Amino acid sequence: MIKAVIVDDEEFGRSVLSNLIRKYCPEITIVGSAGSLKEAKKVIEDVNPSLVFLDIEMPGGSGFELLEKLNDPSFAVIFTTAYDQYAVKAFKYSAIDYLLKPINIEELTNAVKKVSIPDPKKNTESLQHLMESYTNSGVSKNSNKIALPTYGGLVFIDLADIIHCEADGKHTWCCLMDGSKLHSTRSMKDFEEQLEQFGFCRVHHAHLISLHHIKSYAKGDGGLVTMANGDEITVSKRKKEEFLKRLNKI
Repeated sequence: MIKAVIVDDEEFGRSVLSNLIRKYCPEITIVGSAGSLKEAKKVIEDVNPSLVFLDIEMPGGSGFELLEKLNDPSFAVIFTTAYDQYAVKAFKYSAIDYLLKPINIEELTNAVKKVSIPDPKKNTESLQHLMESYTNSGVSKNSNKIALPTYGGLVFIDLADIIHCEADGKHTWCCLMDGSKLHSTRSMKDFEEQLEQFGFCRVHHAHLISLHHIKSYAKGDGGLVTMANGDEITVSKRKKEEFLKRLNKI
């Protein structure tokens, strides 16, 4: 059984979510609720939940500020919000889920499935990474690690270990220095937005490469890049000019 707390400044919102959980998520027991950050901090510290449904925008602060005030939170978090722009920035860089209001039953049950087996260590890592994502583009400023969501959960790897990324529909393959490939559920567009400032360049609609791992470049209509691991990647004509500009700055 998963002990959960609902944090939402609107009583109606807490009531609706509580009723949906009781009806569609029998594995969850609601052990507390709160309508403010101050109240939420006390409830969470008192009942020690495994899961918190956390509203983002509340009077007196945000859900992120609540997380910052707690000492080493180890619970899973499912954010609830009426504002989609928050998901664009923070959540795509972490394994933490969110629900847009009004809450969809299928999305609720799918989010709950992800935390059906409590894992305090994983929850702590996810929350730490979320807070860094919120302010630092999803990359740990202390270790240059990136958290990649996969089908099996969250995987933390060093940026320096990524040679290149290859689009796979809505998902992405990451080719690593040790010869392995990591299949991430994040899109290529997300990778491009997140990694461009760290020396990565989109050279093709299907390829994002680390400029630090280029072995050679052969000229052509667009050209051909050979990476440190021997992989050969075509540079599109449309991307050639920008790629060469970036390459000359390395």
